[in-house]
Amino acid sequence: MSRYIIISNLTDEGAKTLKKNPGRIKEVNNEIKNMGVEVIDQYAVLGNFDFLSIVEADDETKVTKAIVEMASRGSIKTTTYKVMEIDDFIKALK
Repeated sequence: MSRYIIISNLTDEGAKTLKKNPGRIKEVNNEIKNMGVEVIDQYAVLGNFDFLSIVEADDETKVTKAIVEMASRGSIKTTTYKVMEIDDFIKALK
């Protein structure tokens, strides 16, 4: 399993949806879980972006599919990074 960080910004439409239904965040998490992407940790952020999510998936294909699905709804824009644990990083350098 690989881990990814997804940084998200709400669109105007997304903010309206979230205001009406704050629980929508958890609903979306369950939807992407059904696509093979597990949300490990998630934070609301005050600053240049709205949410930071740490997710896990078997491969980039599943993450890509989930991100495109979310973006196609017009409520969120994302930036995604693949990450590795620091011990794996150090091991790769040896």
